[in-house]
Amino acid sequence: MENILAGILASGTSCEIAATLQTRLARASPRLLTFLDYPGQIEVTNNACERALRPAVFQRKVTNGFRSMWAAQGDCAVRTVVDTAKLSGQTPFQTLLTTIS
Repeated sequence: MENILAGILASGTSCEIAATLQTRLARASPRLLTFLDYPGQIEVTNNACERALRPAVFQRKVTNGFRSMWAAQGDCAVRTVVDTAKLSGQTPFQTLLTTIS
């Protein structure tokens, strides 16, 4: 994979779009294939991050955001506690009850 990537970056092009893509790939190349160095530990895509953000984005779009900073910060705190509970295998509800009490 690294040889293929190096070949893509080394090939010449007269297309401006391809040259821009090569530049971006060259800038990202040290981190682009990291998932190959750590099989099973790093995902190939960032879909997990996108899925984690989806509820917050949906809430913001449906309600036109928060009217106060404290409400936004409270929502962030609750989402952080819930997501951390999910990662550690605990139930989010029980974790929220423990956190509040």
